[in-house]
Amino acid sequence: MGVEGKYAGFSLALHAGGVATIKLDRDPTARNGFTAPMKRDLTDAIHELNFRPDVHVLVISGEHGTFSAGDDVKNYYNTKHWDEARGRNLLEERRLDELGLYDRLRLSSQKLTAAIYETDLITIAAIDGVCIQSAFSIALACDFRLATPAARLGSGTLRFGFQPDENGHFLLVRQIGVSRTLDFLINARLISGVQALDWGLVTELVEPDQLETRAMEMAQIIANGPMVATRMLKRAVYRAYELDFASAAEDIALRTAMTDHHPDTAEGVAAWIEKRPPEFNGPKKAAQTAYSPGRSMGENPKP
Repeated sequence: MGVEGKYAGFSLALHAGGVATIKLDRDPTARNGFTAPMKRDLTDAIHELNFRPDVHVLVISGEHGTFSAGDDVKNYYNTKHWDEARGRNLLEERRLDELGLYDRLRLSSQKLTAAIYETDLITIAAIDGVCIQSAFSIALACDFRLATPAARLGSGTLRFGFQPDENGHFLLVRQIGVSRTLDFLINARLISGVQALDWGLVTELVEPDQLETRAMEMAQIIANGPMVATRMLKRAVYRAYELDFASAAEDIALRTAMTDHHPDTAEGVAAWIEKRPPEFNGPKKAAQTAYSPGRSMGENPKP
């Protein structure tokens, strides 16, 4: 079975130019709420996309005018939903005590957030309607977030006495700081797309009828870029947040040693010299020109 098609609660499609899309599309009455098989299938699908040479950017969106209302607490473990899933039901014989919940969080729910946060694919969340609880964590794990003015973003877990247990707090505090994160989580705030943009939680505001078009446009522009260097840069930026100055310098130097000798860099330099658009991500070949920081950009590249 190929990676494309219908899964438990979502569909996946591959598009020309290196873009993949995941659309959350459960019954609209459930507002795309997550079930256990849905999370299992999402995690597996994202892992599989990581290994495909024809996928550079992943766009995640929701059908029915909403992104997702988070976990469907009424139907989360309903066994009938496993009939739609591609993954096997590993939770059928789950422990029901504290240790069982601890393990399910680490090995199931948190794995979905981690799969998105840790992928080298560039990820874009296109958000309309509600985006709360676990769906909010997923959106925060993406590299870019587009939202409509009417989008509603929040955690809301404390309303039920729950924790933001899918590591959303880790992602949120890096976006808006400690004080605002405490206010956001403890007061269970639900903010509009407009306010989310003001807080730096979303990258761009887009009208609902243009959301999918804009997300695909952004995805295609990124996918057309030098993807080896882009992926390396993405990881360097995330690492830089957690490293000291010297360690970040060492990290980017090691990445540069690889990317400067990639054919895409040779193509980028040649295109700049020849005053033409670059054609990145072509068939792998030996670099004909390697940019050297010690050489003037105006010189002809060496064979």
